[in-house]
Amino acid sequence: MRVILSLAALLLATPVSAQLTEAEPYVLGQTYTLESAILKEGTRKITVRLPAEYDVEPERAFPVVYLLDGGPEQDFAHIAGIAQSREMNYSFEPFILVGIQSVNRRHELSPPAADPAPYEEALRATPGGSADYRRFLKEELKPMVEAQFRTDGRDAIMGESLAALFVVETLLEEPALFDDYIAISPSMWWEKMKYGREAGGYLETMGSGAKRLYLSTANEGDWHREGTEHLIAALRLHAPENLTWTFIDAGESETHGTLYHPMALDAFRALYGTPSREYRSYPLIGGPEIRERSAEENALLEQECTRENSIAMTPGTAERAREAIYYRCLLLELGPTPREGNLGE
Repeated sequence: MRVILSLAALLLATPVSAQLTEAEPYVLGQTYTLESAILKEGTRKITVRLPAEYDVEPERAFPVVYLLDGGPEQDFAHIAGIAQSREMNYSFEPFILVGIQSVNRRHELSPPAADPAPYEEALRATPGGSADYRRFLKEELKPMVEAQFRTDGRDAIMGESLAALFVVETLLEEPALFDDYIAISPSMWWEKMKYGREAGGYLETMGSGAKRLYLSTANEGDWHREGTEHLIAALRLHAPENLTWTFIDAGESETHGTLYHPMALDAFRALYGTPSREYRSYPLIGGPEIRERSAEENALLEQECTRENSIAMTPGTAERAREAIYYRCLLLELGPTPREGNLGE
């Protein structure tokens, strides 16, 4: 015992040569305070992450993704991490991420209810704030973002659970407000599945302007799943030509609590995916012997890749067809396979 104690004392007494420097904060974005005349809880934190290209390409404008429940202590950090990941793998377009803090989300993101009493008892909040929240987005937040940052006129709204119900309701009630709608595990049980059961009527009167919907759900049952299936049935039968959509059923692999992060990445790839190329491997890892590229291969490399001139295929197909597609433009179908929809057709 004395030997062990003596050794411990010796180790504690030995000076450590390497020391950490003074800590520096790691900045994910910039947080602003917006005073709203529309929302009851007027002061709202708005957190913005700009893509790496924003400063180095001063003439370039970018799309905007508006993130519900996007306060600094809410979903902003992990979604910002996904946005940052594209600066390593370039699998989707850069965008400006705008996180919107929720203060009383069960009020401000929820549609009206015919009888609010059961909701007040279960959710401890009075429902029905979604119309004012849309006014806040339309009349206060979006104009401020468009005035202060270089936006290109394309924007998306995204959320999960009750926030995703707000996304669906907004698509149906005011589809012109955004171009892209990302609804991850929406609370389609609301008002006995109202927005699934009545979706067909909304879709038939949607109006013009290209819209896209990314819809996903996990292993939720009851009216959560049934309401989503009602919405999907309405999309099959009544979606106008200007609305393209996709549905990812992650019920075999994700829960309501685990779905958001992987499906957010998949949504960005599905909606904003960028072309890539398949290059020859090096002999060191089993690739072919190095040789000069042919004239045809050089011509392929000189061609700028766009979504329109790219070949759509899965990564597995690209691996098996590698020798036939070297240097060609590819639009890889990354992530889970959609159960149904017409996005990308």
